[in-house]
Amino acid sequence: MLDWYHYLIAIVGSAFAGAINTLAGNGSAITLTILTEMLGLTPNVANATNRVGVVAQSLGSTWAFYVNGKLEMKRSMPYLITMLVGSVAGVLVALWVSNDQFKAVFKFLMVFMLVVILVKPKRWLRETSIETRPNLWIAIPVFLAIGFYGGFIQMGMGIFFLTAMVLGAKYSLMDANVVKSFAVGLYTLLAVLIFAWQGMIDWKMGLIMAFGQIIGGYLMAHYASRFAGANVWAHRVLVVVVIAAVLRLFNVF
Repeated sequence: MLDWYHYLIAIVGSAFAGAINTLAGNGSAITLTILTEMLGLTPNVANATNRVGVVAQSLGSTWAFYVNGKLEMKRSMPYLITMLVGSVAGVLVALWVSNDQFKAVFKFLMVFMLVVILVKPKRWLRETSIETRPNLWIAIPVFLAIGFYGGFIQMGMGIFFLTAMVLGAKYSLMDANVVKSFAVGLYTLLAVLIFAWQGMIDWKMGLIMAFGQIIGGYLMAHYASRFAGANVWAHRVLVVVVIAAVLRLFNVF
């Protein structure tokens, strides 16, 4: 039996996760913990239910970016289409395979991401290079893999996507975050439809989390769009988020 404060923590925690996801990523580490440890969902149901809040957060942040004139998707369409294809495969695998085993690999991926983020930090602070186009023979498998991972288990996907967009496609960190909000909403909506078809979503808990995440996502996108130093702060938040993820995954606390 859940008390009123459980719902309050869920809404506040999901709003915080929505804000983190909009500026960096890995907010699902918070929402999945709330869904499993506090609200009592099984890992697979939590994985499916979590996507409802992710869609809401993506809707809120994408709308805020659009209103502030930051949403421009034409150049990004090849990456989005490739991700969408990969995500379908990831969702289908998630219907039958528990993601618990993958978490053992995930923590080492986070250590690798931390090294990538900290080495030559100026790479993360430059503006978008319009002329640069990554080699498609590299970009296609990379974004297919990112899409598959996002469809299979949402946690940490934003960090991998930002790395590919900033270091590979030469986007600024904030421009990459704008694309990420739209991309995540697109493929996660598809994931929600598939999970709902299989009856794996707890809609009550999912909508509670969605309420908080859409608020957090919208507010963070709105203020980040108007803040001149958004790239610098996005990089700082990204570093903190990845460090916190590594510490948590290796049970430092």
